[in-house]
Amino acid sequence: MPTIEPVPVDALSAESRAIIEGGVAAGLYATPVPLQVVAYSSDRLRRLHAARLERGVDGLLDARILELIRIRSAQLGECQPCMQSRKHDSITDQDVACLLAPGHADLTEQERLAVELLDRLSADHHSIDADFYRRLGRVFTAAQIVELGFSCAETMGVHRFLHTLDLFGTAPPVIAYAAGEVDTPR
Repeated sequence: MPTIEPVPVDALSAESRAIIEGGVAAGLYATPVPLQVVAYSSDRLRRLHAARLERGVDGLLDARILELIRIRSAQLGECQPCMQSRKHDSITDQDVACLLAPGHADLTEQERLAVELLDRLSADHHSIDADFYRRLGRVFTAAQIVELGFSCAETMGVHRFLHTLDLFGTAPPVIAYAAGEVDTPR
């Protein structure tokens, strides 16, 4: 059981249930469990879902790069469902394996640098120096670098938070479900 017990499906609001069930059915989410925890805050669930729907739409980065970043972030955050799901048709098992290999040799230069930025943000953000930005600037515009940085930070932060919830753990929840905890401040 996750650290925070998921909101039971029959206790979800109609809107939250539609987001979760529709998202799982559409393949946006591999499992409903993380979303059932996020559903304690209907506003956050709406925002998370909207961000997922908008990811790669009208942005400056290729959707494949965003998907590689999402999967690499899931690998770093040890989020099994996110590591296993594919949200872009171009992603192969070889691509995913390449994300685990040092140097990510089978990726394009843009893809390698995007993954390297995520890795550095995750492990040692102090290593991101002027030389690294020069390397980024050779293959990305300044606008793309800003978009890439925020995409990495958002994805990494969500995966790290979800990991702390031990979503597929077997221990009893630390915080048990209570209807009064949904959409309510203390």
